[in-house]
Amino acid sequence: MSSKNKLKVIPLGGLGEIGKNMTVVEYGNDIIVIDCGVSFPEDDMLGIDLVIPDISYLEKNKDKIKAIILTHGHEDHIGALPYVLKQINVPIYGTKLTLGLVKSKLEEHRINYADLHIVKAKDTVKFGSLRVEFIKTSHSIADSVALAIHTPVGIIVHTSDFKVDFTPIDGQVIDLARFASLGEQGVLALFADSTNVELPGYTMSEKTVGAVFDKMFEDAKGRIIVASFASNIHRIQQVIDAAYKYNRKLCVSGRSMVNIVNVATELGYLRMPKNMLVDIDNIGRFPDNRIVVLTTGSQGEPMSALARMAASEHRKLQIKPDDLVIISATAIPGNEKLVSKIINQLFKKGANVIYEGIMDTHVSGHACQEELKLIHTLVKPKFFIPVHGEYRHLKQHAKLAESLGMPKENIFIAELGNVIEFTSNSCRINGSVVAGRVLVDGLGIGDVGNIVLRDRKHLSQDGLMVVVITMSKDDCSIIAGPDIISRGFVYVRESEGLMDDAKEVVKRVLEECEERNMTDWSSIKLSIRESLRDFLYERTKRNPMILPVIMEI
Repeated sequence: MSSKNKLKVIPLGGLGEIGKNMTVVEYGNDIIVIDCGVSFPEDDMLGIDLVIPDISYLEKNKDKIKAIILTHGHEDHIGALPYVLKQINVPIYGTKLTLGLVKSKLEEHRINYADLHIVKAKDTVKFGSLRVEFIKTSHSIADSVALAIHTPVGIIVHTSDFKVDFTPIDGQVIDLARFASLGEQGVLALFADSTNVELPGYTMSEKTVGAVFDKMFEDAKGRIIVASFASNIHRIQQVIDAAYKYNRKLCVSGRSMVNIVNVATELGYLRMPKNMLVDIDNIGRFPDNRIVVLTTGSQGEPMSALARMAASEHRKLQIKPDDLVIISATAIPGNEKLVSKIINQLFKKGANVIYEGIMDTHVSGHACQEELKLIHTLVKPKFFIPVHGEYRHLKQHAKLAESLGMPKENIFIAELGNVIEFTSNSCRINGSVVAGRVLVDGLGIGDVGNIVLRDRKHLSQDGLMVVVITMSKDDCSIIAGPDIISRGFVYVRESEGLMDDAKEVVKRVLEECEERNMTDWSSIKLSIRESLRDFLYERTKRNPMILPVIMEI
C-alpha cells in the first residue's frame, strides 16, 4: 500500500507528560489537529510563563490542515490556540462552552479573525477523507467530548480526558452506548486517557462533593471561602446550590474565576438565582454568615486571590478567625509545597481550613482502572496507544490493556513526534517529525531556549559580577576603572575587602595584557573572566556569572 493510502497519527504533545495536548491525524492531503493545549513551567524553567507544543510540522504542512478539533475547554487542551492561530489560521471546532472559553481567551490576545464552529455531541463533520464524530463524555468541565475519526483505513477512537460518571451534575451521562456501537462496527485503534491508570476502582461522582459541601455549609458560622479550579463549572454549580440552600450571597474573586463564571452563566451552563451574586466591594453590607466567596488559588499560585488573602495582600478581602476555607482541588504534582504554604498561612490567621486528606472536597475528572477497562471492553480496538500521561502512566495503561487480552504486539507506547502509521490491518511507528516544547516568556515565543535557561539558573544560584573598564582605543591604556558591580553574589558594603582584592586581580590581568601587547578586546575579556573566576572560587567557593565590559574612548 502506498504511503498516500496510509493513515498517520502524530502526537505533538500529551505523551510522556501531563499537558500541552496536541495530536495530528493525517491521511493523504487531509490533516486535522486534535486539541491545542499548554503546560505550565517546571521548577527549573525560571521566568517562563507557559509551555506550548512545537508546531514546526504543522507550519510545513499548513495547506493540508482542515481544522483544529477541541475536545473540551481546559487550558491543557485550548491554551496554546492564541499562539498557534498566529502561525496557522484554520477553522476551529468545539462544543458551545469550549468555544465560549476560547472566544474569551482570543479576545484577551486581541485575535478577532478566528473561524469558530460550534458542534454538539452526536454531530459528525467531514474534513476531506476524514469524518469526525463527537461523543458525549464526562469530565471535570462541562461539554467535553470524545472523538471517533472515520478514515478510509478504519475508525480511530480518541477518548481525550474522561471519566464514567453515572450521576453527573448536568444529567448528561457519558454515551457508553455509542462506544459499544463503534466496537461492534470494528475500531482500528484506541487512543485513551492514562492520567489515573495507577488508581484502582472507580472515580467518585462529582455529586459526592456536593454532599460534603452541604454538610460544611450547614455547620459554618462565619464566611465560607471556596477555592477551586475555575474551569470546574459543575463544582461551581454545587457551591452556588449550597450557598442558595443556606441563604448565602455569592462573591467571585480572581480574574479567571470571574471570567469563567460570566461565560458559563451567559451560555446557560451555570444556574444562578437572581440577586444572589454580590460585588466584592459590597460584601461588607452583609453579615459574615450570609457570605460565600468563590476564588482562584487552589494550586497555591503566588498571585492568585487565595494566596493574596493568605498573605494579607488582597486589597478587598482579609482572612478572619471565623472564616471557613475549603480548598476543593488536589494539588497538581509540583504544587504541593505552594498549597501547603497557603494552608499554613490560613491556619495562622485563625481560619478553619478544609482540604483533601481531611474531607472529600475534590474528585478527579479522569477515569480509574475499572472505567478504563470498561471503555477497552466496549470499544474492542485492534490496536491501542495510551496517551495523556507521563511515561509511567503509558506503561501501566499498556499493561492494563494486555491484562484484558490485547496482544502485546498490538500495543504501542509512542513518544512525541513519532509517526504512528496505520493500514486497515497493521500499525507501526515509522520515523518521527520535529516535536517538543516552545517556551513562552512574556511576549516572547520561542526566544528563550536551553542556553538562556542555563544562564538564568546560573544567575539564580551564584549571582552576577560586572567588571567595567574604560580604555584608550589608541594605546589600550586604562583611563578609568576597573569598577565592579555585584548582584546576587555578595553584599558589597559588607565585602569591601573582597571587592578591592578582585579589582587588584583585574588590574594584574590588564598589566599582563599590556606587556603582551594584547589589543583584542575579546581576548582581554576572556583573561579577566578566567582569572577573576579562579580568584572568587578560591575565596568564596562560588561561581558567579562574570561579565567584563570594556568601553573605549
